[in-house]
Amino acid sequence: MTHTVTPIINGFPKNPKAVDSASSTPPATLENGHINSGMNGWRQELDDDDYAVLALRNFIFDICNHNGGGHGGSAIGMAAIGVALYKHVMRYNPNNPDWFDRDRFVLSNGHAAMFLYALNHLTGFDNWTMDEIKGYGSAKTNGYTTICHAHPEIEVPGVEVTTGPLGQGIANSVGLAIASKNLAARYNRPGFDVVQSRIYCMSGDGCLMEGVALEAISLAGSLQLDNLVLIYDNNQVTCDGPLDWINTEDVNAKMRASGWHVLEIADGCHDVQAIVSSLRFARTLKGKPVFVNIRTVIGLGTNVAGTHKAHHGAFDNGSIEHSKRMAGQDPSVTHMIPQDSLMYFRERKLHGKWLEAEWDDIVRKYENTHPDVAADFLRARKGDNGTAWLDILSEIDGTQFKGTATRDVNGVLTEKLWSAYPALCGGGADLVNSNKVSYTESDVFHPSVSYAGRYIRYGIREHAMASISNGIAAYCPGTFVPITATFLIFYIYAAPGVRMGALSHLPVIHFATHDSFAEGQNGPTHQPVEVDSLYRAMPNLTYIRPCDAEETIGAWMLALSKGDGPTMISLGRDPTGPVPLTNRFSVAKGVYVIKEVPGAQVTLASCGTNLHYAVAAAESLSKSGLLTRVVSCPSFEHFDKQDKEYRDSVFPLDGTPIVSIEEYVATTWARYVTASIGMRGYGYSASNYSNYDRFGMDAKGIEERVRKYLKELAGGNARIAGWRQI
Repeated sequence: MTHTVTPIINGFPKNPKAVDSASSTPPATLENGHINSGMNGWRQELDDDDYAVLALRNFIFDICNHNGGGHGGSAIGMAAIGVALYKHVMRYNPNNPDWFDRDRFVLSNGHAAMFLYALNHLTGFDNWTMDEIKGYGSAKTNGYTTICHAHPEIEVPGVEVTTGPLGQGIANSVGLAIASKNLAARYNRPGFDVVQSRIYCMSGDGCLMEGVALEAISLAGSLQLDNLVLIYDNNQVTCDGPLDWINTEDVNAKMRASGWHVLEIADGCHDVQAIVSSLRFARTLKGKPVFVNIRTVIGLGTNVAGTHKAHHGAFDNGSIEHSKRMAGQDPSVTHMIPQDSLMYFRERKLHGKWLEAEWDDIVRKYENTHPDVAADFLRARKGDNGTAWLDILSEIDGTQFKGTATRDVNGVLTEKLWSAYPALCGGGADLVNSNKVSYTESDVFHPSVSYAGRYIRYGIREHAMASISNGIAAYCPGTFVPITATFLIFYIYAAPGVRMGALSHLPVIHFATHDSFAEGQNGPTHQPVEVDSLYRAMPNLTYIRPCDAEETIGAWMLALSKGDGPTMISLGRDPTGPVPLTNRFSVAKGVYVIKEVPGAQVTLASCGTNLHYAVAAAESLSKSGLLTRVVSCPSFEHFDKQDKEYRDSVFPLDGTPIVSIEEYVATTWARYVTASIGMRGYGYSASNYSNYDRFGMDAKGIEERVRKYLKELAGGNARIAGWRQI
């Protein structure tokens, strides 16, 4: 059956199946304002699409009710969208979920996970067995596990990115679209479109209210990402009640103002081909991403349809029985897919196999015609970035950076590594001049320049920057290693995205500059004292705070060697005094001794821009007869991985006092030291040097506090006395 879209008004289709929002007619509503939730939206004689929708809905009913509940309402309302995408529109191969040139589907409203899980099972993804499906919502006692998590998780084949916190998936999708655009611009040649991947993102009302989504939507419009389709499951209901309780904006006008094409479908509950026509039409629209506003009913066909009660929980048996009878199913049987509908979906296995074989054939011809670029394309797909980067970091002369701030050192290293490590890409949140991240105008990723560029101007969108970077990294393991850059304090804005990257094991490198009150006159609004605590506590996020060029080089070695999670390199704005015996290779140990003194009576431990003051204080203390050793602590994560013998050699357990010094609230240090010199409040709007004096964290202040602490101990065992702030 062929569906055409005619005519076009204002660039949008004007027919009963895909209409411009300006003239759409909403479905009939009941007195309470909710769309009619009955089953009378069906045509008199159902076709294969209709039966497929019913089969999917009935499967979702079974999944939801099997263990007493779940977030089934949106999934039920989106069933026709799922059939349109997975049967008619998307290019993918259920036999190989990792096929490189597949279209990517992102479920930003991740609570509707059973929508994705059901479709993966129906279309024949091998790992999505019925036994796995039955584990959704189970208590998982006695060590039982399932891939059907409450929200989709990236580790499972058939899931592109981990979603759940609303809006994250939209930003991830923008990242995926950037990745696809970039690869297409770099590697496609006339007659050889080896990268065609489009990104389809499903969103609910909640996602479109989240700040991270709005930031990402704005950037996507600016970048004209016409390989991105955002599908809005417009059911007008949130967890607490009707959408108009909290939001009455014209979302279509907002999307147009953000630089998007807008299509609207009045009936997204039943008419699969209306959705198919719109999504196929979206492929023809160029120069802008596409927003498809599809009107649906949450919990369609149940006694709570169109209300917030349909958002989660089990559904009434009467409605389920009625739906199954419509599909010719036995209401007493669960988790059984009608054979005709199952074959309808499973045809995608053959189709996917054919698609990938066709792509393989194109790639073979491409390799014969363009052998050099094809070899580069293969390296990108494999995540093969060679070893030149390691040679640079191993051999570069660190003495050239004497007296140079770590942010400046990092900028030089980034510039050198950019050409040696092809996977590097990304940019900063409008502070790259301060972050010292340089780039050339010709390397900017933008339609006015080229999509082949690797530098991304994120603008003042820290949260989206982190979450978009996750999407870029998720496109294919190792193909991209994104960087981000802003002040450490503004990684508070980015924190949810950074956390999702750590949770998802995605390699992103974050440059956090101006990382203490040494930042100076901008004052306490810009001076982080507590942000390190969040990132040092975050599992799988490697936080490294180098003190000088040697340790910054070592931080890069570790960051580029980590393929299973993000790294944050915490960098100082200003040059510091000398620190002896730092070593790029010792950074891998996390903590190491830079000044050993036989018979030491106290150890000072520090990192970053405070370490040089600790060194100076130690020298003064030792000259006065109080023998003091010094330890550099760039990464506690790496230190914790060392064997006990090494850890005890650095931080002895014999009761000798060990004092940490850092310009932060000392939440981490108590695991290692006996006392801490740190911040108890916020910073102050003053110069670098005056702040160290003001807060007693320069050499003089450190020495005074250490002497007072030792006097209080009176020769006692510092471990037994317990940790204290001094």
